[in-house]
Amino acid sequence: MDVTIIGTGNMARGIATRAVLGGHVVTLLGTDEQKAKALARELSGDVGTGATGDKLDADVVVLAVPYDAVDDVLKTYASELEGKVVIDITNPVDVSKFVPLELEAGSAAEEIAAKAPKAKVVKAFNTTFAATLVEGEVGGQPLDVLIASDDEDAKTAVRTLAEDGGLRVIDAGPLAVARQLEGVGYVHMAVQDDLGTGYTSAIKIFA
Repeated sequence: MDVTIIGTGNMARGIATRAVLGGHVVTLLGTDEQKAKALARELSGDVGTGATGDKLDADVVVLAVPYDAVDDVLKTYASELEGKVVIDITNPVDVSKFVPLELEAGSAAEEIAAKAPKAKVVKAFNTTFAATLVEGEVGGQPLDVLIASDDEDAKTAVRTLAEDGGLRVIDAGPLAVARQLEGVGYVHMAVQDDLGTGYTSAIKIFA
């Protein structure tokens, strides 16, 4: 698949690492193209780069940006998201107080779906940390990627992307479940001080 990752931060690095490992074609877009190029040089394989605002040609678009930057991305690409799989990785948190935001839509993913109604929105990767995505595992166990979406084809695309990169995908249900996944993501962040793991832990489901 062709995968465009909007963002050049740590989560972009982690997801791009898995996507490249899985043999997918990756393009990184950033507000500063030089940062995108710098990140691309850190990755194995042929990774394309560009600036936010460049045309989207990918099958899958990953919004690897903070929650408060999502609106700007949606405005930039309002006319280009139709029919595309859009992966929302965000956890809506008030960073000044480190408390979860209460959203009228219920979740960031549902907000995105309302603002880009012709996109195929999937909640994914919000319960995993960047460093663990780079490694692909914690304690010898592959990462669990919990996903939610109303579109089965979109889920299949995200499952392929993640599993090709060595991750384990668990279908959590429809997009409405994204609010619970965002809660899980927040709790996982909130316990880091007590764990002392420095954001290198993982949430794992054993069965």
